[in-house]
Amino acid sequence: MSIWTRISEAIAALVAAGEALSSYFERRHTPPERSVAFTIAVVGLGAKMAKADGQVRPVEVAAFRDVFQIAPEDEPAAARVFNLARQDIAGFDIYARRIAGMFAGQPHVLEDVLEGLFHIALADGRFHQDEEQFLATVATIFGIEPQAFACMEARLVGGQERDPWQVLGVPRDAELATVRARWRQLVRTHHPDMMIARGLPVETVNLGNARLAAINRAWDEILARRAPASAEA
Repeated sequence: MSIWTRISEAIAALVAAGEALSSYFERRHTPPERSVAFTIAVVGLGAKMAKADGQVRPVEVAAFRDVFQIAPEDEPAAARVFNLARQDIAGFDIYARRIAGMFAGQPHVLEDVLEGLFHIALADGRFHQDEEQFLATVATIFGIEPQAFACMEARLVGGQERDPWQVLGVPRDAELATVRARWRQLVRTHHPDMMIARGLPVETVNLGNARLAAINRAWDEILARRAPASAEA
């Protein structure tokens, strides 16, 4: 049984019982499996940003593919998960607080959840002000520092020139050695293997690879900009 089928069945049972999706994390006597919990967190909160029209748009399914690797045979179940999540009437802030409590002391996992939400928000190629406010509120509930949120936004949001220093979260006047140390730290922290080690599903390798590529691209750009200055000196 795939992760999507298991999640679909779990959410369907809650909906049938008239319970909020967020109650999934309260009714269990043992901590929920991390891969299932992460997926429900991203899909559940992501559904809050989508129009509750009862339809799964192709662009939303494409957003799933940005976050997860979905096998063709699992796509119907993944779409059903999103539709079922939309039926959850719980406020997103209450839901986010429960997710934050579930992953307390694991800030990188909460950043993983937030980045998944970014991808869903950007699925239609636009980044609305209300979506930015939604994500900023979730980030605050998660306890994610404003600088970390700014780094994520700089790395993910298109339609604007990406500042490589902001992507890495370092001052523009930082010494190259400091920037290099920061780059290496981010590579270690956000490598796809580390995401899996944090208990996230192997399907999130797409998200990890995209993140790593952006981090490396920012470092290469800073290095290229600094090289001429070093040569002139």
